[in-house]
Amino acid sequence: MIRNDADFFLPEAGQCGMRPCDSHEYSQLNELKIDIDFLRENQHIRDMGAVAMTEQMPIIGGFLPSVEAAACSDVATTLGAFGLFGTSWHLDGPIHVRWGITTARETVQVSGSANYALDRNTDVLTGDQYYTLAGPCTEMTLLETAVQAITNCGSGRELVSGVASAKGVALDKTTGMEARVMGETCIATTKMNIPKCNEVINAILAKYEGNYKEAAMAHSKFEGKMFDQVYDAVKVLPTAEYLSVYEQSMKALEGCGLPLKGIY
Repeated sequence: MIRNDADFFLPEAGQCGMRPCDSHEYSQLNELKIDIDFLRENQHIRDMGAVAMTEQMPIIGGFLPSVEAAACSDVATTLGAFGLFGTSWHLDGPIHVRWGITTARETVQVSGSANYALDRNTDVLTGDQYYTLAGPCTEMTLLETAVQAITNCGSGRELVSGVASAKGVALDKTTGMEARVMGETCIATTKMNIPKCNEVINAILAKYEGNYKEAAMAHSKFEGKMFDQVYDAVKVLPTAEYLSVYEQSMKALEGCGLPLKGIY
């Protein structure tokens, strides 16, 4: 039976589908590779006339041994997504091979440099995804989020996608508070030029990059808490504890030079 879009995309018997106007994500492979599954998905999404969203995360320290190599690969992958496969927009998020995060010094160098080059020379739409090392209800995860948000907004990205706290692999360790800080930081970044962005990023990085080894260990003080420990799961509101961490973190960001006055 053929149904129209209005019927098909309404929840029905416990089921619902994606609309053509939703972003249909499918992933390129590392590094600068594709496979038959990607080609099949690409053709299917284009035949639907849907919004195509390609995704790829260059890994710094593997086949791409340096920041410069990773930035070149990032640009090439993005251009390929548009030029070869006709994507609507491209999402990336350079990953550190040791820490598995997007918020390390090297990863934001790649993200910022690659996207600034793309923003200056093309009109493509790009986004960046966030994987912090620390978990919810820690100052570290909010500072990590801010570093990447400054990089994204300062380099001209159109979209931000996050935040996957605790590297995005721990169950129930992502909350709306991290996304709030991501958005508020982006707003504050619009008040800064690139030299100022770099100054603030360096100041924030100095506050947490020395904690990587401890944060990567089980049961560290940086692992954070579960969603239902820091949010009212019924009202979906943060607890007083997490609000206190948020306030402390925003003050720390202001101390690093981020112009947050009137934003939070």
